[in-house]
Amino acid sequence: MNWINSVVRPKIRSFLTTKRDVPENLWVKCPDTGQMVFYKDLEANQFVVPGSNFHMRVGAPARMKMVFDDGEYARVAVQQVAIDPLKFRDGRRYTDRLKDAKSETELDDAILVGEGKLLGTDVVIAAQDFRFMAGSLGMAAGEAIITGMLRAVEKKTPFVLFAASGGARMQEGIMSLMQMPRTTIAVQKLNDAKLPYIVVLTDPTTGGVTASYAMLGDIHIAEPGALICFAGPRVIQQTIREQLPDGFQRSEYLLEHGMIDMVVHRHKMRETLGRICQLLTVKKGLVKSAMDTTKKNGKAYVNGATVDTQKFEVAAQTGASGSVVDAEPVPASDRFEVRDGPRRDSDARTARPDPKDQKRT
Repeated sequence: MNWINSVVRPKIRSFLTTKRDVPENLWVKCPDTGQMVFYKDLEANQFVVPGSNFHMRVGAPARMKMVFDDGEYARVAVQQVAIDPLKFRDGRRYTDRLKDAKSETELDDAILVGEGKLLGTDVVIAAQDFRFMAGSLGMAAGEAIITGMLRAVEKKTPFVLFAASGGARMQEGIMSLMQMPRTTIAVQKLNDAKLPYIVVLTDPTTGGVTASYAMLGDIHIAEPGALICFAGPRVIQQTIREQLPDGFQRSEYLLEHGMIDMVVHRHKMRETLGRICQLLTVKKGLVKSAMDTTKKNGKAYVNGATVDTQKFEVAAQTGASGSVVDAEPVPASDRFEVRDGPRRDSDARTARPDPKDQKRT
């Protein structure tokens, strides 16, 4: 009767207990409300939960496709660096952790650099991927940021950075911390070239990344609900032993206290970045050379070079791509109030007495 136990019963059991292979990421749970969302719907909505508007974390390749025109861009090659300079090992070897991160994300390191068109404007964009060892800043990541900034200087285009990091990579020790001044010098090269440097702070941006290149941009934009800090709220609360306010170190809290310039929904991020790049990129020939400060008769202008204001206004309205850029409407609550007050009458001013007249009298 062995053939019954070994053949017949297993087949009957397999027919009765048939299980379908369900992908692990078929459904995604919203961390804010607990809502279950179909993964395809979440992906089509740019990883924003439809009901709660919670912004999920996005990988670097997906971020690039969201921003560039038609999702097309060319990857910028980054110079190779030493993989494990300190031969670091904790519970596992650092090289093994790198292999696992590379196989999971299909990236060389935590930062992906690409160049392409953004609403018709040439840009260079770098995006950090939090999946790669929490987007930590190491030698390879620092080299990628510097390469992207120097590429923007070479092409004379704006540089956009999407920051998402847990800070410096401890497995590389002082080598990781040295990337903070190196990237700061690269930011200065962008400033010297008078090129826009726009930083988009996503959830989370913490540690040494916040203390260096992530807070050195010309314009700082944040996604809703993003955690932006150096030390986390739990560490601060345990240190000062006081209850922190609601929303502490979130993007809306930082906007209210003047740390960032604006909070933009992910659906409007591409349009906002494209408009800023167009406004900050000046066309050649619109403004006359500042060295030409003389009139035709040889007399110098008092206030410097002449500017064709009509062409400059057209450039500000159309942008670099030639498309019209409409001004955003300002609600009545944000407008300046016109206060009615007494006007100064120039005729009512009292003239100073002449000292000669006083002597005569």
